[in-house]
This record gives sequence, C-alpha cells and structure tokens, in this order.
Amino acid sequence: MADNEEKVGRGEPDEGRRGMTVSEAGRKGGIAVRDERGHAFYEEIGKKGGQKVRELIERGKSRS
Repeated sequence: MADNEEKVGRGEPDEGRRGMTVSEAGRKGGIAVRDERGHAFYEEIGKKGGQKVRELIERGKSRS
C-alpha cells in the first residue's frame, strides 16, 4: 500500500499545514454567522429560547 493511502481517513493535516482546533472552528463559524445575519438574528433566537424555557417551566409546574 502506498504511503498516501495509509493516511486517508485519519484526519491528519497535510505536512506544513496546522489543523484547526474545535475552538477555532467554532469561533470562525460564529463570526461568519454574525457577519451574515447580524445583531437582530441573535435577539430573535434569544427571545425564542427564553419563551421555550418559560413554556417548559410552566409545563413542569402543572405536572407537580
């Protein structure tokens, strides 16, 4: 088997290139979303999340 074939699927970066950490990838993605969607997007999803939490709390109280 050739040397190149042995490395396939391991996720190893090519020689001379450094891989990206999970933290770096998350930050890069977060910046891309921020630039693409803007501040209003975060306000909207925050309100949706808060509303869902309130609904779940009320549902939990009614079961007790």
